[in-house]
Amino acid sequence: MLKIAYHDIYKHPLPEGHRFPMIKYELLPQQLIYEGTCTSNNFFEPNIPEDIHILRVHTERYYQDLQHLTLDVRAARKIGFPLSEVLVKREVIIADGTIKATEFALKYGIAMNIAGGTHHAYSNRGEAFCLLNDQAIGARYILDKNLASKVLIVDLDVHQGNGTAEIFQNDDNVFTFSMHGKGNYPFKKEESDLDIPLENNTDDGTYLSILKDILPKLINDEKPDFIYYLCGVDVVASDKLGKLGMTIEGCKDRDRFVLQTCKTHQIPVMCSMGGGYSPDIKIIIEAHANTFRLAQEIFF
Repeated sequence: MLKIAYHDIYKHPLPEGHRFPMIKYELLPQQLIYEGTCTSNNFFEPNIPEDIHILRVHTERYYQDLQHLTLDVRAARKIGFPLSEVLVKREVIIADGTIKATEFALKYGIAMNIAGGTHHAYSNRGEAFCLLNDQAIGARYILDKNLASKVLIVDLDVHQGNGTAEIFQNDDNVFTFSMHGKGNYPFKKEESDLDIPLENNTDDGTYLSILKDILPKLINDEKPDFIYYLCGVDVVASDKLGKLGMTIEGCKDRDRFVLQTCKTHQIPVMCSMGGGYSPDIKIIIEAHANTFRLAQEIFF
């Protein structure tokens, strides 16, 4: 069955007026259950993973600074959330959700995390709402356990996966692919194994044509035995932090193609949700919910 990581700590209280739509982590599971896409049995609760799994990706100095809340003011400000013990615990639990979802994906073909997709977290620092890089931690975990030999990270968030690119820049066992807005944050981008920068207002047809040309070739060339899919919905035209021109239906078609490609090639896939910042929360929830609906349709 489709297994989905979720914990109440995902919905973290933020100052009034904060631009991050934290409420989506509460509303999305409710919507999936309400409409019958999922039941409570689909969800599992992650916990605190062993430090070693985090320290395989992040430096000990950075992780200790997070744990003890001793980041300097400038570094803390770049994260974009008020730093607190509960926030750090939240990030650690999200990472465990991705680790455990990785194991479920190996068993069932796919598994998901309601949160995650924290691809702006570098090995030694965090930024842009990202403290710990959950899919990097998952990828390192699966390789260390000899559960995979080649991992492909498919990052289709509107923002480049700069932290992920930095973490795996010298790792031949992980191929990083980021398809993102050329004119979007981060304005100084890192070098992924493959970067596809898109022009502002890129529409559904253009986006899907590029993706459908690239992904099958990547799979054929790199021969991954596990895929992490970062399926941010900030590619839609209404997103206030994105600059692309896609519709909700185009975003759904993107997810359908990626998930069907994984299924066709029999490559297990773990999905983290990534960004979504449309002013109307209903658009965010609908776009995210489509990913879960397709997972059920294609795999189960």
